[in-house]
Amino acid sequence: MVSYKDLGLVNTREMFKKAKEGKYAVPAYNFNNMEQIQAIITACLETQSPVILQVSSGARKYADQTLLRYMGQGAVEMMKAHAAEKGLKEIPIALHLDHGDTFELCKSCIDSGFSSVMIDGSHHSFEDNIALTKQVVEYAHQHDVTVEGELGVLAGIEDDVVAAKSVYTQPEEVVEFVEKTGVDSLAISIGTSHGANKFKPEQCTKNEEGVYIPPELRFDILEEIEKQIPGFVIVLHGSSSVPIEAVKIINENGGALKDSVGIPEAQLRKASQSSVCKVNIDSDGRLWMTAAIRKHFIENPTHFDPRQYLGPARVALIEMYKHKNENVLGSAGKA
Repeated sequence: MVSYKDLGLVNTREMFKKAKEGKYAVPAYNFNNMEQIQAIITACLETQSPVILQVSSGARKYADQTLLRYMGQGAVEMMKAHAAEKGLKEIPIALHLDHGDTFELCKSCIDSGFSSVMIDGSHHSFEDNIALTKQVVEYAHQHDVTVEGELGVLAGIEDDVVAAKSVYTQPEEVVEFVEKTGVDSLAISIGTSHGANKFKPEQCTKNEEGVYIPPELRFDILEEIEKQIPGFVIVLHGSSSVPIEAVKIINENGGALKDSVGIPEAQLRKASQSSVCKVNIDSDGRLWMTAAIRKHFIENPTHFDPRQYLGPARVALIEMYKHKNENVLGSAGKA
């Protein structure tokens, strides 16, 4: 067994304590390859933001579970080297399993050095969700690993997570769930959704500038949950904003993405000032990376060296992550 402490990682307990006090959310960014992890660490170090590196079960299948663990350790070493070189303060980094669906998967990640895991039992009955989550918590806490549970179902598709429609979290269930499971944080469903196709234009209204405005998140549910479990750490999944600029660049350079609307950044900023201490962002990174690569190929049809097109993609990601930390989540300067 490998302890996350030996890899230089931290769990999320202290991160969330500071986020609650400072009224901001810690960014949780998914990664699958080297360029993504380089961009995340560079952006978070330069904005002095704590960060949660997220690995989905799909990422583990794609990149190999051992390699991902070493990438997490490498991220810490990269951060320390760049901090020393640039005279910056080191930032805390957690390595988190996103949407683990079995005890065995969570245990495997804990044993290989993850400092935080999510057990998503939302597809089970309420009672079975409690039982599964409690089982993971009992094992994780023996190794000082923090655990995120989930109540409610987010619509959409992301890796192995598929749901046809959202089921809002029921505020009256959260107290029993938290008390019986012992989880450290709780992912809830208040209108966000997985993937890039969150809202269709016909589900939205248009403002004077012709911009589509999606239905507002259910802040009333969030407020009621806060009353039921005051001070408890809340997590928002499916929080990408699906930037129109990135979609436009993709489609202008050979793509065929459907019109879609994401979660407005103003709503995410509002949520980040509440009990929401962790916000998951994945699709926005995929969109900007794809946009940069497609544009590069159209402008440079003779290029074939991966460094030539992955370099611009990394730059695009760095700028996006900086923007999220500084202007959306409020985590910049909070390392």
